[in-house]
This record gives sequence, C-alpha cells and structure tokens, in this order.
Amino acid sequence: MVFSMSARAQAAPYAAMVIDARTGKVLHARNADTRLHPASLTKMMTLYVAFEAIKHGEISADTVVTITSKAAAEPPSKLGLRKGQKIKLRYLIRAAAVKSANDAATAIGIAISGSEAAFARRMNRTAKALGMTRTHFKNAHGLTESGHLSTARDMTTLGRHLFYDHPGYYNLFSRRSTHAGMKSVNNTNRRFLNSYKGADGIKTGFTNAAGFNLVASAERGQERIITTVFGGRSTASRNAKVAELMDLGFRRAPSRAAVRKPAPPLYAGNVGGASPAAPTERVEPGAAGKTIRLITAVKRSPRPAPRPVAAEEPVVDTQLASLTDSIKDAVAAAADVTPAVPEAEAVALVPTIETTPVQPFGNEPAIAQAAMASPPPRPAAIILTSLEPATKPADATPEIVTRMSTSGGRHYAINVGVLGSRYQAERRLLKTALREIDTLDEALRKVVKRSDGWHANFVSMTQEQADLACRRLNARNTRCKVMGPS
Repeated sequence: MVFSMSARAQAAPYAAMVIDARTGKVLHARNADTRLHPASLTKMMTLYVAFEAIKHGEISADTVVTITSKAAAEPPSKLGLRKGQKIKLRYLIRAAAVKSANDAATAIGIAISGSEAAFARRMNRTAKALGMTRTHFKNAHGLTESGHLSTARDMTTLGRHLFYDHPGYYNLFSRRSTHAGMKSVNNTNRRFLNSYKGADGIKTGFTNAAGFNLVASAERGQERIITTVFGGRSTASRNAKVAELMDLGFRRAPSRAAVRKPAPPLYAGNVGGASPAAPTERVEPGAAGKTIRLITAVKRSPRPAPRPVAAEEPVVDTQLASLTDSIKDAVAAAADVTPAVPEAEAVALVPTIETTPVQPFGNEPAIAQAAMASPPPRPAAIILTSLEPATKPADATPEIVTRMSTSGGRHYAINVGVLGSRYQAERRLLKTALREIDTLDEALRKVVKRSDGWHANFVSMTQEQADLACRRLNARNTRCKVMGPS
C-alpha cells in the first residue's frame, strides 16, 4: 500500500456495502457492483490463497522463502526485503496482513506459484470459486494496473470468507503490531481498531486512483457486521464513514440469527485447478510451488444392484411335444393291433443277444420284448485305474496320459511395475485394477519378490487379454509389459 501523508486522494468513485456476517444478508449498498481499483484490499486475496495453500499442505508457514529481485524492487509500503534474503513464509504473511507490505505480498505469490503472473491467475480462479463475479487481479499487492479491478460487493464477500474459512489466521488482522522477522511493524488499520468498539479487522487500501478503502469487521454480542468502503477522501473521513455504516448495520441486524457459513470453494492448486470451471494451467519453468495432483478414482467400487427380472413363463418345445404325441399314438396303435405273423416268428425277428431268454408278454410287440432283455453280464474282475494288476500281460503296452491344462490358455501375465516393498506393489496393483477394471476384472493380482524389488503382476490371462490391457494402460501413461508363458 502506497501512502502520501500530505496529499489527499482525488475525487475517487465512492462505493459501500454492509452485510450481516452471520447470514450474508445485505443491510446497505451503494454502487456495490461498480468496478473500481481495490488497492491493497487485493492482499486479502493474496493471504486467502496463502492460507489455502498451507491448509492443503502445498507449502508450510515455516517454509524458508528466497526473495527475488522482483519482490525486493516493489515500491513502498514495504518491509525492506533484499534480493537473495531468506525469510520464513509466516513473517511474509504477517507483514502483508499488518503492514500491508508490497514486497512481502509479491514474495508470497512467487513462493507459492513460481511467478507473479501465475499467482495472479490462481487468485482469479479462487475469486471465481468464491463468487466474486466482477473481480480481476493482475498482481499480488494491489498497486494500480490496467484491468486490476474489483467491487465493494466482491470484497465484502472475500472478507466474510476470510473470517469463516480460515478462523485460525483471522486474528492477524486485529493485531496492532507484530514482529515480521526483520522488525516489528504497526497495523495500518490501528486507528479504526482503537476507535470503534468491537472492531477486529480486516484490511485497508490506498492509491491515488482508488482513494482510501477499507473492509472492516466488528462484533458486538452475538452480532457481527462487515462493512466495505471504496473512495474515501482521507483516512479519517473513511474511518468515520465506516463507523457510521457499522452503526447502521448493528441497528438493522437482528439480535439473534442462525449462522449460515458460506460454502468454502473447491480447492484450486497450481496445476489444472480443482474447480471444474477453472482452465487448465501449466506451472511455469522454475516454479517453486509444489505440484498437487488430485486422485479422483473411487476408493470402493460397489457392485450394481441386480436388474429386476419378471417371472418367466415356461417355454414349450413344440417339436418335443409333437414327438411325444407321436410316440404315444404309435404305442396305442401297436397295443390294438394283433401281430400278423406267428409269435415264434416275431421273436425270431429280434437280433440274437447272448442273454437269458425272455418270455413274451401277451400281445406286446416283439420289439418291446427285446428291450426288456437282460443286460450283458458283469465282468468277473474289475481293474481300477488307480491300482496296478498283480500280473501284467507280456504284450501290454503302457499308455501315457498327460495332465490336461485347467487354465483355459490363460498362461500370460502383465507387469505394471517393480516397487520397493510389498505394500507399494499391492497398492500399485489395486490402483491399476480400479483404473482398468474392464480388462483386468478376471485377472489375478500377484506380487513376486525378486532381487531387483517387488514385481506387481496381473496373472492368469489369455494373450489377447494381456495385449489389450497393456495397450490401454500404456495409453493412460501407465507402465505395462506383457509376459508370456515360460
């Protein structure tokens, strides 16, 4: 934030917004959607992104940041950082939140995204996810730049998200002073914090183009009001206007109201952006930010419920029914017909079978008598295949039977990696199976320990299954090698 202690801002456009922080209800608005210069209110977004990155493990508050020439060259207000200096991120955050230091804000952005331009794109993704529809950032500090604009409504929305989404860091904005690693710094908002009862933040801003801006928050009893003012003519007049609007808000807000916290945005890191609406973005060469990859595969794939099946009507085989009827008719006809030849001759028509003679039964046809003939006699001795006979015939030739394969030709396997431990190999197999369930559903997972590590294999596959699975995995940039029968 740049201050000129003797000069007053020119007639910058005025805008204001007052909300009940508990519910988000608007209590007062004036030019709230007019796009204006936010000045150092921009650092609210810089800090929001920093808090988000720390929360998701992308960077730590104790990360040591090396100051670039770009950050060191920023104009005042500044902490006085030097090129090549090393300082923890937590001190840069304090300097940006309390002193509104431009060099600290730029250093934060470069540490997280690798460059100020990449960080500005991330700020814009986050703003969109928060519902700040008329805001566009070009830098991390808020100094005047063409196209770097916001509104009173959007900045009020951002202030409410800072309070509810990152309550552990919100106390920074109420500190009258803090130590920023190099020295102690005073809060640019200390006059309002000291003069207005219940005030505990949030951020000031000033440039000649913007005028004197302030997003303020105050709590009294169970009520909390957030007020934003753009275009104040001086620090004193701006603070007086904010106090006036705060009083209006406390008068209009109900004493009791159910707290409806705003929904936090989808996490949008440096790569790709987690938000579906965010454009794909690549990290610039030399980026210092940590790459975050989101695993979107489901952890458990439940089987679908079986499809309801209506009771099936019995299927009638008309051909079989017709044959059955014909047989019945033939038997009935045969029972009513007296044989045209003597009974003895009829019996003679039956093929000779070396069995016990069977007496004819009345007028039954001769063929029926033959069907009732006794079966051939059982052999005197039965030799089981599992036992060898006591004596073998001299001319007996041994018959060798090879065991038949029960694998159905599934002698192929694929290897999807050599890992350092059994756990890693089993994890690789499980993740690969979920990713390519269509072709690996019937394959068996097997981990083999060899001298070079733990091999993660899918086994019991046909050659076609193995080839198809490997082609699909390679297309997904997953290492895969087909192994044939050995």
